[in-house]
Amino acid sequence: MFENLSEKLERSFKVLKGQGQITEINVAQTLKEVRRALVEADVEYKVAKRFVDNVKEKAMGQNVINSLQPSQLMVKIVHDELTELMGGEPAKFTIEGNPAIILMSGLQGSGKTTFTGKLANRLKQQGKAPLLVACDVYRPAAIEQLKVLADQIQVPMYSEPESKDPVAIAQHAIEEAKRTGRNLVIVDTAGRLAVDEQMMTEIKAIKDAITPTETLFVVDSMTGQDAVNTAKAFNDRLDFDGVVLTKLDGDTRGGAALSIRTVVNKPIKFVGTGEKMEAIDPFRPAGMADRILGMGDIVSFVDRMQQQYDEEEARKLEEKLRKNKFDFDDFLAQIAQIKKMGNLKDLASMIPGVGKAIKDIDIDDDAFKSVEAIIRSMTPDERHNPSIINGSRRKRIALGSGTKVEEVNRLLKQFEQTRKMMHMATNMSPMKMMKAARAAKKRR
Repeated sequence: MFENLSEKLERSFKVLKGQGQITEINVAQTLKEVRRALVEADVEYKVAKRFVDNVKEKAMGQNVINSLQPSQLMVKIVHDELTELMGGEPAKFTIEGNPAIILMSGLQGSGKTTFTGKLANRLKQQGKAPLLVACDVYRPAAIEQLKVLADQIQVPMYSEPESKDPVAIAQHAIEEAKRTGRNLVIVDTAGRLAVDEQMMTEIKAIKDAITPTETLFVVDSMTGQDAVNTAKAFNDRLDFDGVVLTKLDGDTRGGAALSIRTVVNKPIKFVGTGEKMEAIDPFRPAGMADRILGMGDIVSFVDRMQQQYDEEEARKLEEKLRKNKFDFDDFLAQIAQIKKMGNLKDLASMIPGVGKAIKDIDIDDDAFKSVEAIIRSMTPDERHNPSIINGSRRKRIALGSGTKVEEVNRLLKQFEQTRKMMHMATNMSPMKMMKAARAAKKRR
């Protein structure tokens, strides 16, 4: 995501390279390119103009600070303004009450129902007991879709297939949550292909009847400026609490993320970054600014890790690494955890310096398929003690996995090198990374 915008912003900063001071002339040249990049990324024109004016005001007259070059200083100013444009600090997400109630809204096709499942999955991992509620009584198979998602993340779902009254369904679901001890209710509502009066009246009636703790508007970020216009229409009637941007892993120009906060004056609270249930991140304006400027977002990367590791698993893994007992079963488990974290290229782009290096490389989410096949073709003894894998065993493993002996040899060599490195680097174990992430969050 944002690759085109990132490249164009990087080109605009090149105007300042080699300059000893920021001047009105070189600032004007740079900001002309910045404004063009923002408008082409589908940022609302008035938002882009105000952004450029703010950058110009902060940049004018500033001399080079210490060893900074003007281009570096301009990057910092643009970064700070991008962060402010998207809300400054991460927005608070309120989960209060027993049960807490979250109301989902948005157009059909925005990814609302899928995101409902993702949010339930995330909050379940944080200790909540969610109940999903199907209040879309119009779209064919809407109830079944939510049921499939609920089964996938192992949470209950409430529906009344014979009813056509979504207000009553939502009220009955809250009663059911109280009766069964569920402390969180997430209500999925009906969408339309476009904003219409019936939908707005209905969802307003649901909100008035159940008084949700949080009302979220889900929008497909790939719809660009239309997403901002739709958000404004919903907010005028619904006065929602925050925005969810879905499909940020797609070929989006990023304009919605940069415009929506200013136009509707409501914070972006979450982003969806893939199809998997774990592909959801809290929205961090500074982290998104980092990614737009090609700096990565290591805090979000570690947050994704935390969603997959509990402290006991991390402690056991750290102990194995310290004793150099990390084996192929552990390796297979780690591959499964990584795959759960989301799109591999999106994950890699969160690591500072990596995003730019891999922008032209196609990273297939099935990249681990042959590795997994080789490991699963090993016997339990071979997985636990790879040193016993001799020539004849390698041939058998290659045959069983549909690979070549050379691929088996390469994996065994890479695994041994990886095991040694991990043994030496236990100070970067998942346990300690999780602790570092918590400390970073408290500082923020």
